[in-house]
Amino acid sequence: MPRVVKLLVSIVISFVAGGIGSLATIPNIPTWYAALEKPFFNPPNWVFGPVWTLLYILMGASLYLVWTSKGKGSKQTAYRLFGAQLVLNALWSVVFFGLHQPWLAVVVIVALLVVLVVALRVFAKHSKAAAWLLIPYIAWVCFATVLNTGVALLN
Repeated sequence: MPRVVKLLVSIVISFVAGGIGSLATIPNIPTWYAALEKPFFNPPNWVFGPVWTLLYILMGASLYLVWTSKGKGSKQTAYRLFGAQLVLNALWSVVFFGLHQPWLAVVVIVALLVVLVVALRVFAKHSKAAAWLLIPYIAWVCFATVLNTGVALLN
């Protein structure tokens, strides 16, 4: 498979999680989410789309770098961790927006953070650049964890 196809496949895989999550998110933004009390540091809604678009691209690029790396050892653990974080990423949207369960969403997002930190370490064994590309995602998920907890506390 040509490298450009591998890159596109990697990015599309990342966007699948976003697509699944958006099915639960988009219908609830003008209704349930709009009615919630939010922390003072909650960004405007328009910020989330561009941020997540960039993050899904970086996630896909990170997966691509692992996939095409010439490093030693099996990549199966890296792939499993990537899959796990995608599942948790989509699950968070379903739990928070779809099920309207902010506290349960805190549990999911903390699990996502743990998986991301482990994934970063495993990805670094195959490609340092792949690991670095996960840093903005981890930073955003840290922020989202604080935001999610704030919403849970206020509601």
